[in-house]
Amino acid sequence: MKEPRKTSGEGALFAAQVGAKATRKLKAGRNATPGVWFGLGMMGLIGWSVTVPTLLGAALGIWLDEHHPSPHSWTLALLVAGLLIGCWNAWHWVAKEDQAMRDEQESNDE
Repeated sequence: MKEPRKTSGEGALFAAQVGAKATRKLKAGRNATPGVWFGLGMMGLIGWSVTVPTLLGAALGIWLDEHHPSPHSWTLALLVAGLLIGCWNAWHWVAKEDQAMRDEQESNDE
């Protein structure tokens, strides 16, 4: 069975309704706040970006203390160096993501 043919006025009204719904859906998706899992994932990513260099520095320091003893602790020095590198890495990554979010927001506002 054939559907009745829509007149051009009905078709234009239908197209306008579909367009309005699509626009609302896209706008809602852009303005949605990230969920809990997104936040936990970010905390995990930032945590690992600090933890890995810190642990690598400590491991290298322990190895150096065992194989090349000195009056100063290589472990403590490299642990602090790894921590500083990890903190810088996390700060750099967060700043980059923040800038990307701001750029996206500005492009969506235009």
